[in-house]
Amino acid sequence: MLPIVQISLDLTNIDEALETAAMAMRAGVDWLEAGTPLILAEGLHGVKQLRKAFPNTPVVADLKTMDGGYLEAEMMARAGATHVVVMARAHEETIKCVVKAGHDFGIKVMGDNLGCPDMIESARWLEDLGCDYVIHHIGYDERRGIAARGQRMPSPMDQLREVVRAVNVPVQAVGGLTLEQAIMCPEYGAPLVVLGAPLTIDAEAFKTADGNLEESLRLICAKIHAHGDVNFNQIRTI
Repeated sequence: MLPIVQISLDLTNIDEALETAAMAMRAGVDWLEAGTPLILAEGLHGVKQLRKAFPNTPVVADLKTMDGGYLEAEMMARAGATHVVVMARAHEETIKCVVKAGHDFGIKVMGDNLGCPDMIESARWLEDLGCDYVIHHIGYDERRGIAARGQRMPSPMDQLREVVRAVNVPVQAVGGLTLEQAIMCPEYGAPLVVLGAPLTIDAEAFKTADGNLEESLRLICAKIHAHGDVNFNQIRTI
């Protein structure tokens, strides 16, 4: 599988999200993500606007679904999302409902292991329940809280290889990655590279970061795409 670069639009204004998305597409990004802040602020309207502006681009709706799985997935599919996110800590039936909606409406399901006591086993569980992708995720509040206590901030890179080896579906690492770490993800067998807060979004204000973001994104995309095919199944045997 060739590496895929996804930008997380963790913004609270649809106009800024559309502007950032257009810039990201020019720079070589492959997928757009309607981040949770954008969905909270704009709802289905935000996803519809992304689909209207970018009719041929995959759009991930980061719902972080915990209940009402079928309806939430159906609503986002009808709004134009191609991927939805369900949490591993949801009830098994919720995950199954999202997976069924994925089959019924032709969208893909990404299972997120944020907050799970055993990140590796939860990744296996998500795959067993039918998720098409696994998001290996260390949460924003978790990272900040641990760092505030003077302890080492956890990173999804800590167990990324183990998660990749545990499943047969593509893995995405999320949560406080540096640019260097994001670019390294394909080397760990994780072909889905997400760029978001704090890489491209101001993590405190949830607005587009300052600086020459487009040129930086172009260089990042070029480095990630240059990796070539990522055989994540082969990583399991290493």
